[in-house]
Amino acid sequence: MKTALDLCEIDGGMSAEVGGKAANLGELVRAGLPVPPGWVLTTEAYRQVADGLDGALDELVAASGTSGGTAAGGSSGGAALAARARALLLEASVPGAVREEILSRYAALGDDVPVAVRSSATAEDLPFASFAGQQDTYLNVVGGEAVLDAVRRCWASLWTDRAVAYREAQGVGHDRVRLAVVVQAMVDARVAGVMFTANPVTGRRREAVIDAAPGLGDAVVSGAVDPDRYVVDVATGEIRERRPAAPPTANGAPPHAGPAQAGAEPGMKPGAESGAEPGAESGAEPGAEPGAEPGRPCLTDAEARELAALAARVEDHFGAPQDTEWALDHRGTLWLTQSRPITTLYPLPESRRDGLRVYFSFNVAQGVMGPLTPMGLSAVRLFGAGGAALFGYGPADPLSGPPVMAESGQRLWLDVTTAVRSRAGRVILPRLLTLGEARAKVVLDGLAGDPRLSVVHRDVRPAVRAFARFARRVHAPKLVFQALARPRAALAYTARVGEELEARLRVPDGATPAERIDHAARTLRTAFPAVLSIMPIVVTGYGLFALASRLCGTSMAELQDVLRSVPRNPTTEMDLALWGLAGRVEPEPFRTEPAEKLARRYRAGTLPPAAQREIAAFLRRYGHRGVAEIDLGVPRWSEEPAHILGVLSNYLRADRGRMEADGTAPDALFARGELRARAAVERAVSAARRRGPLRAALTRYALGRTRTYAGLRELPKFHAVRTLAAVRASLLAVGAHLAAEGVLEAPEDVFFLRLEEARAALGGGDLRALVAERRQAYERESRRRHVPRVLLSDGTEPETLIRPAGGHRDGVLTGTPASAGTVTGPARVVLDPVGAHLEPGEVLVCPSTDPGWTPLFLTAGGLVMEMGGAMSHGAVVAREYGIPAVVGVPDATRRVRGGQEITVDGAAGTVTLPAAPDQPSASTTSA
Repeated sequence: MKTALDLCEIDGGMSAEVGGKAANLGELVRAGLPVPPGWVLTTEAYRQVADGLDGALDELVAASGTSGGTAAGGSSGGAALAARARALLLEASVPGAVREEILSRYAALGDDVPVAVRSSATAEDLPFASFAGQQDTYLNVVGGEAVLDAVRRCWASLWTDRAVAYREAQGVGHDRVRLAVVVQAMVDARVAGVMFTANPVTGRRREAVIDAAPGLGDAVVSGAVDPDRYVVDVATGEIRERRPAAPPTANGAPPHAGPAQAGAEPGMKPGAESGAEPGAESGAEPGAEPGAEPGRPCLTDAEARELAALAARVEDHFGAPQDTEWALDHRGTLWLTQSRPITTLYPLPESRRDGLRVYFSFNVAQGVMGPLTPMGLSAVRLFGAGGAALFGYGPADPLSGPPVMAESGQRLWLDVTTAVRSRAGRVILPRLLTLGEARAKVVLDGLAGDPRLSVVHRDVRPAVRAFARFARRVHAPKLVFQALARPRAALAYTARVGEELEARLRVPDGATPAERIDHAARTLRTAFPAVLSIMPIVVTGYGLFALASRLCGTSMAELQDVLRSVPRNPTTEMDLALWGLAGRVEPEPFRTEPAEKLARRYRAGTLPPAAQREIAAFLRRYGHRGVAEIDLGVPRWSEEPAHILGVLSNYLRADRGRMEADGTAPDALFARGELRARAAVERAVSAARRRGPLRAALTRYALGRTRTYAGLRELPKFHAVRTLAAVRASLLAVGAHLAAEGVLEAPEDVFFLRLEEARAALGGGDLRALVAERRQAYERESRRRHVPRVLLSDGTEPETLIRPAGGHRDGVLTGTPASAGTVTGPARVVLDPVGAHLEPGEVLVCPSTDPGWTPLFLTAGGLVMEMGGAMSHGAVVAREYGIPAVVGVPDATRRVRGGQEITVDGAAGTVTLPAAPDQPSASTTSA
């Protein structure tokens, strides 16, 4: 490998040789875009220097244990190792041939030409992680020796604490990273800055956002100045926003300016990522150029449009939105000094229809923020195809899912454009979202005034016909009548659905892999309509709850106690069964051994006898469940019981005697909740009696039916997850066959294929590389912290355009009331329930929940969720347990710190934070 290359010799496939920054610059040059002249010292030079340290860097990587990207840099020991690596590189001698290459190439640029010396790491400017600003750049470097010193400092910056920590956060091993160095002639800049080819705040594509300031562009990148901002529509050139920088402060410094950068050596200036030269405005006539006077814009409108047009060329070349840095010289020539992907934008759903589309996150609705495996996506599409058929909109190809279903970021989205643009939809959709995802309703309400989304479907008859078809196909009239008049028959029907499903899930003995795949496709397509037929009974129960509210003159919010501790909810039954199990097993080894070891002992059958027996019985009943259980590709508790055994250990570590004595044990709370529910019914009946005896009788009847059916709300999902678990077990057998044939590495790899791909794979081939690539993509998506509730097809996240409802005012976060009561206690912020531990009384703060989270509810003092509505899963279970809960609180997991003592008011829908950080303390609850 050469030790140096001109930029014109480089393309985007050479990042291993020249790093991400240089590879992108080479691409810009090849595309004919304006880039300052320069060259690259390749990773071969870094390798020679590192090898010259007699393996010292390799020893440091091995000693830190970070070759796979684990967290060493987060500890003081890891920081010390990084500091030692920097010192070694700063002290290293540059090999003679490399030294001569640097000096000769610098001299070829001209006599004492000022240059930018810029780090270009192999793990940099990647499509999934930009690594922006993690390594160092030095600007205005003059002289060969100064360039040599800057190169050495760039090499050392590969081991800054921030670079080490960022690699670990992105799962990039230190042993896989090398550094190249870009050397470019400086631009004699009048103005410089950064430009995004898509709006990084709203997500809107083809909307250039330009930040500009006079002179050196690194001040814009680093945030040392308040820049002018321009927002330009790339397609039309319309300037949608002009925001000049705030005027300088009284002492002459620009607002937000930080202290001058320290550590600059003679002949160099530490900088950010722009090649603009400092002081470039000298020589201009005062007031002759934009930006020369305080408060005057840096750019003319024509220059802003020219930049936006350049943004379009850059994005079109790379095929994805870009974060660029640029400079405009005194001759009016634009230069690009960097381009990298914008990694924070949420990817666009693949649209099947023209025009602006509105997408609602299926994942958010299901409480699963992470991605779905390819097989999991196939399963949900088949479920969706079966559900759409009930309304008369079944797709021609069930494997593709219904037309309203789209995929993006390995998550599923529902195209709700037709509902948003129809009279019927604007009535029905907000009511549904109020129950399931209240914040999404606020977001969609904000789109009502968008002229691009005006009402075009005024005829309500298609919606009425679709719902009539659904009602007929799920036998709704008959089931509603049974629910009203014959509750035993209605409950017997729900039991019969479960029995029939059990028979449908059985795979014939001796089934071939092809027959198993066909059975899986058929089962997934037909099971969902069957289990969905329970919903008319559930809806009848909640409809009677609303009727009772009107009969007695009491709001539904005030009647929430009626919904406490309802029977027949399989999720609460599961949680209470686990709590009861904790009282019947031997305390040891659960109080001392980690969950993984307990799981190994369970599989080996070496747990104490009672524990082995009781856990096996629990898993026979509930082992099909799990965290993110709607994903067919995720292991069930019966396969990987470590999580549920960890929860069991937490229960056994709790002071059960004290909890039973003071009545805070979950089973006691559930029993007390039932008494409170009965008392609430009596209060409602008394209120109705004051309006007449018939009202009182109807209220008692209605609320009795409500409590009979409300718990069944969780039953369809319980059966759906049973279906997924059975199909998963059958497909594991298919995976074992494919692994034996050499098509896959392991049976579990089958879940990184789609169902149709697994069918095709039975014909042979080698899919191991494809599976490895998909696993890596899945892991990257698993680290994504932000998933929009609603997304437009132009990339806009509408939630960024509206004021949060309540938001963060005076230390109060506002969401949707979900379960009445007030609790004050230390917050426990949990992003993943696996391995999480909640002390009794702590307030659980999380993104969202599905049934796999609910064992944590038994010891929680309260619940705060970023997603959800009054009828979302977490809200329903919290009410049944009598836990104060607020849902739909934007960014709760970032605004609340673990250990903060917070107050949750489940009736008002507020979360109050302390004025100053407090130490965790015991929680107090009032209801």
